[in-house]
Amino acid sequence: MISWALVLALPLMLAAGWLTCPASLAQITGGAWAGLAYVSAFSMLLGFVFWYRGLALGGIAAVGQLQLLQPALGLAASALLLHETVPPAMLAVTAAIILCVAGAKRFV
Repeated sequence: MISWALVLALPLMLAAGWLTCPASLAQITGGAWAGLAYVSAFSMLLGFVFWYRGLALGGIAAVGQLQLLQPALGLAASALLLHETVPPAMLAVTAAIILCVAGAKRFV
């Protein structure tokens, strides 16, 4: 389904890309092209393949709840790797999410 959604969105994305592209493609660095290729191939398309395989193996109800922990993991990574400041309110919400997921896992 995701692949078909990407195919259907392609004409709109090509039009948006055409309207917002710089005057010369030479202005776009190799790192930007590499980043686009990585996000397109690995992060999106290949990531979906592994995610749906994991859902099939572990069960949608059980594994799907783990997806709720992704924002908490992203917050932890930003604090540890990028040294971003994490406000106490974000920590409280993250703790509440983790407790909810743990409680839900207990009953599934």
